[in-house]
Amino acid sequence: MNQVRPSEQMRDLGVVQNGAPVLAEPARAFNLPAEREAAEQVVEQMLSAMERIGQVHLFAKGMGIAAPQIGIGRAAAVVQPPGPDAPAVVLLNPRITERSSDADDQYEGCLSFFDVRGLVPRPLWITVETTTLEGLPVTTTYERGLARLIHHEIDHLDGLLYTARMRTGAVPIPVEQYRQTGRAWAYEQ
Repeated sequence: MNQVRPSEQMRDLGVVQNGAPVLAEPARAFNLPAEREAAEQVVEQMLSAMERIGQVHLFAKGMGIAAPQIGIGRAAAVVQPPGPDAPAVVLLNPRITERSSDADDQYEGCLSFFDVRGLVPRPLWITVETTTLEGLPVTTTYERGLARLIHHEIDHLDGLLYTARMRTGAVPIPVEQYRQTGRAWAYEQ
């Protein structure tokens, strides 16, 4: 029996795969509130994609998706933190305004090339400015695993994949060799 590769499964669920031009281009910001309806539609499409993906794959570390990953070159992303009751974080026109100088390395996966995992250094906290649907700026600080997820998605909006953040000489490993599936990221207290 021929098993479907994780990347093929994601492609079949509507996730744009590595190599598509939309993943390498900076996403276009929304003019809010003028483009409120367009922003709401993009967020709805991302939430729908996340729901489809979540039905076939468990994301113990949480999950995120950026608009370019569903073929929309706009500056929007949604992050679902781990935990059954955690509300989704909607990011419109996000930009990182501050970051900790302390970082750690953890394995990340990406829906756009889901056959591998890569060890990526990220700051332990980031401060992000987003825009509300009403056009107002909001600043929030995220820590640890949630900061990692959000930073990963903001990178997508800048046309970067996590491989661009990996240390020199580091290469992604096949998902079959990755042994932390189903476990949360580990942080020292």
